[in-house]
Amino acid sequence: MTAPASGFRAGAARTLALAAVVAAVGLLPWYSGRDPALTVLRARSAEQEPTAEALAAVRVGLGLDAGPAALLADWVSGLARGDLGTSWVSGADVLPAVTAGLRVSLGLMGAALTVALAVAAALVAPVLVRGRGTSGAVAAMLAAVPEFLLATVALVVGAVWLGWFPAAGWQGPAHLVLPAVSLGVPAGGLLGRLAADALPAALDERWAELWRAAGVTRARIAGAALRRVLPPLVPQAGLVVVGLTGGAVAVETVFAVPGIGRTALGAARSQDLPLLQGSVLALLLLGLAVGGACALVRHRLLGPGLRDAGLTLPAPRPPRAGPALPLALAAVLFGVTGWGLLRDPYVLDTAARLAPPSYAHPLGTDGLGRDVLARLGHGAAATVGTAALVCAASLLLALLLGFAPRAASGVSDIANALPPVIAGILVAAAYGPGTGGAALAVALVSWPPLAAHAAALVQEVRASGFLLAQRAIGAGPVWVLTRHVLPSVAGPVARHALLRLPGTALALASLGFLGLGAQPPAPEWGLLLDESRAYVERAPWAALAPAAALAVLAALAVSAAAYGASARTTRSRKAPARVR
Repeated sequence: MTAPASGFRAGAARTLALAAVVAAVGLLPWYSGRDPALTVLRARSAEQEPTAEALAAVRVGLGLDAGPAALLADWVSGLARGDLGTSWVSGADVLPAVTAGLRVSLGLMGAALTVALAVAAALVAPVLVRGRGTSGAVAAMLAAVPEFLLATVALVVGAVWLGWFPAAGWQGPAHLVLPAVSLGVPAGGLLGRLAADALPAALDERWAELWRAAGVTRARIAGAALRRVLPPLVPQAGLVVVGLTGGAVAVETVFAVPGIGRTALGAARSQDLPLLQGSVLALLLLGLAVGGACALVRHRLLGPGLRDAGLTLPAPRPPRAGPALPLALAAVLFGVTGWGLLRDPYVLDTAARLAPPSYAHPLGTDGLGRDVLARLGHGAAATVGTAALVCAASLLLALLLGFAPRAASGVSDIANALPPVIAGILVAAAYGPGTGGAALAVALVSWPPLAAHAAALVQEVRASGFLLAQRAIGAGPVWVLTRHVLPSVAGPVARHALLRLPGTALALASLGFLGLGAQPPAPEWGLLLDESRAYVERAPWAALAPAAALAVLAALAVSAAAYGASARTTRSRKAPARVR
């Protein structure tokens, strides 16, 4: 297939996938599992009885009785006129609320990007100066910290304990500092990690050696190396900006910032589906605008000589990581979990409310007198168990799609650009918050990396010499598939899925923190952290316990990923020797 035809098919697949997402947003009132008419009736008149006649009248007024095709056509025609509908709760036009929230979020994202660039520059500077640096591990740790966890810690330290910045609101530059830091530090860690991984390889390329031999200054070589890795990094930077929209939901909720993310979350909780539709559509358009801008910037950076050929990042140096650190972190989590599982997480002791750590309660008690250690242990079992199911489902889907990568290319691009929080908001609006909805939301957006890995392995195995020999001696397709292709693909992809388990658990915890996952009184780590915010000044240990557990989980995600990359590099180096 020629390059133009391949590009046309890829563009068509992305367009169809985007149209499917927009249609799903437009049909949200139709397939919602809860009756929107009851929500609207209670919002308009709390004293009116929800009789069948009253609910039917509300459905007629909202146009819910017209069927899905008419509902979608009416919504799309309103979009063409610039009309996003009317709020079911307040009765006001949706467009001004979406515009106001988007304006606030854009300001917050701009400040967060400034922080991110400053963090990335600090991480990259040692690599540019020395040619080598140890900032990759630090950058990976910063990138792995969830925004909701960093926002909670920043609130406790910067606003409650030190009192340097306001704890909530949006009234001036001082209110911008803590939210921007909470959003910008993980994004800067990710950008710094990508650049720190690519720059040493770029500085070892042939052109850099020739420049050094010719006496070119170190500063000029460093600038050229940075210019060398920038074009391939621009699309990654676009994904970071899109990821800020997901992180902004949690950060805006923690600091009570009236942005588009908090607006979407509030609309999902109150079943104000027109406002939710407008907010999600604004987030999608923001993602598309960022992607287009990044493509234009990359086009300009490449110049006319490389636009057709493109440019890829130089291969990073293989990491060196052993299994000791991930095993130690896993042992800590298993130890705390096992200790907590021996206790009852639901026993109430009102006489011991907010008790500090003691022999009876090693991690103290919460606002209802429940043992924090017990809830932490049972929450780990629930969170990690659900994450394991999500990883298993993503693994099965990835193995299926690995044999048909073109069929899933467009959907994969959309799923990659859709943060789990946004998917969680949509699922919660349709079917209500809960553990199952949170698992479904994370599963919908977590399969593309595994599918890409499976597709690459399938292509490699199909082109191998021993497979051609098997076909030459008369082996059938089923024999080749079950005895050679699947065993060669399933093992590495399964290990990849296992390494993604801590990150999946963090995504589930973020949804629980926002009230989109497990519901009280269930012991879930994100929910525990959210519940403890109300009394964090009086009983900080109740918040520090789940915060520390989530931090250990983030460190486990980083160390496991580093060990997995190191193991893959070692196996690839040894593979040719085994073949010979």
